[in-house]
Amino acid sequence: MEFKNPLFFLLLLALVPYVVWYVLRYKQSLPSLKVPDTTKYAKTPKTFRLYLMHIPFLLRVVLMALVVCILARPQSKHSWSNTDTEGIDIMLAVDVSTSMLAQDFKPNRVEALKEIAERFIEKRPNDNMGLVMFAGEAYTQCPLTIDHVMLMNLYNNVDCNMAARGIIDDGTAIGDGIMNAILRLKESQAKSKVIILLTDGVNNAGNISPQTAAEIAKKYGIRIYTIGIGRNGMAPYPLPTGGTVMLPVEIDEQMMAKISKETGGQYFRAQKNDELDAIYQDIDQMERTKFSVKQYSRRSELFMPFALVALAVLLLEILLRTVVLKRLP
Repeated sequence: MEFKNPLFFLLLLALVPYVVWYVLRYKQSLPSLKVPDTTKYAKTPKTFRLYLMHIPFLLRVVLMALVVCILARPQSKHSWSNTDTEGIDIMLAVDVSTSMLAQDFKPNRVEALKEIAERFIEKRPNDNMGLVMFAGEAYTQCPLTIDHVMLMNLYNNVDCNMAARGIIDDGTAIGDGIMNAILRLKESQAKSKVIILLTDGVNNAGNISPQTAAEIAKKYGIRIYTIGIGRNGMAPYPLPTGGTVMLPVEIDEQMMAKISKETGGQYFRAQKNDELDAIYQDIDQMERTKFSVKQYSRRSELFMPFALVALAVLLLEILLRTVVLKRLP
C-alpha cells in the first residue's frame, strides 16, 4: 500500500500542540480543596469513570490521525506480473454487411451474434482473442488480446449502419475477412490458431477469393471454422421507411465447407442461437498451448477501511461523552 498525497501527513504535527494544550488545560481545570489532613480520603474508591476520563481525548486524536490517512489517499500499488496460462489464439471474423440486419434472428442477426460471441468469450477466459469485421471490405476492430472486457466493448460498438451509410463498402468480402484475420495470427507462437468466420451470404466483393485465403491460412497452420447464419428459405428484412420485406437466404455452404475442410476446421449452419453450442465443444477439444501473459495491476483506492474505523471511533467518542461521562452543569 502507498499514499497518493503523503504531504498530508504533515498535518499530524498539529497533534503535538493539541496534546500539550489538553494536558495544560486539564491541570488548570482540576478542582482543589484545602484540608488539614487527607488521610481519611486515601482509601476512597475510584469509580470507573475516572479511568475513562481521558479516553474521549485519545479517541479524538486517533480520529484526526485517521482523517489525515484518508486525505493522503491510500492506494494499492501499480504492478506488472508475468503469468503462464494455457489457451489458443482465436480471431472472430464477423460479417457486418446490411444483410445482417435480417430479422430471422432476434432482434436481428448482427445483434444476436453479439450475444453469442459474449457467451463464447466468457467460456474461453485464457484465450487470446481478436475481432475482424467485414462487409465489402475488412478491417480489424480489435487485435489479439487477453482483455476480453475491452474486446466485448469494441464489439458492442459495431453495427451494420456503417455499410448502410457508406462508411465502408457494402457487400460480402469473405476472402478479405479471412485474410485480415490471418495477418493477425500469422506471427502467433501458439500451437493452435483458429479463425471463426460468421457470415450470412455469398462472397461477392473484395480482392482475395476465399479459396486463396484458405490456402494461405493452411500454410500458417490456421484452422478456419465457418458458420452460415440464417434460416432456410426466406427471412424478414427491415425497410428504411418502416415495415419488412421477405428476402431469400443465400449462403454458399459448399464454399464455406470446402475452406473449413482444407484448413482442418469445420462448417456449421446456424438457424438459431443455441445451434452454435456445437462449435464451442469442438474448439474446447483442440490442443492448447502455454503462453506468457503480462498483466497490469491498476491502483485502487483503499480509504474505505480507514473511513469505517474513523466512523466507529467518532461514534464511540460521542457515546462516551454524552452517556458514560456526561457532566451535569
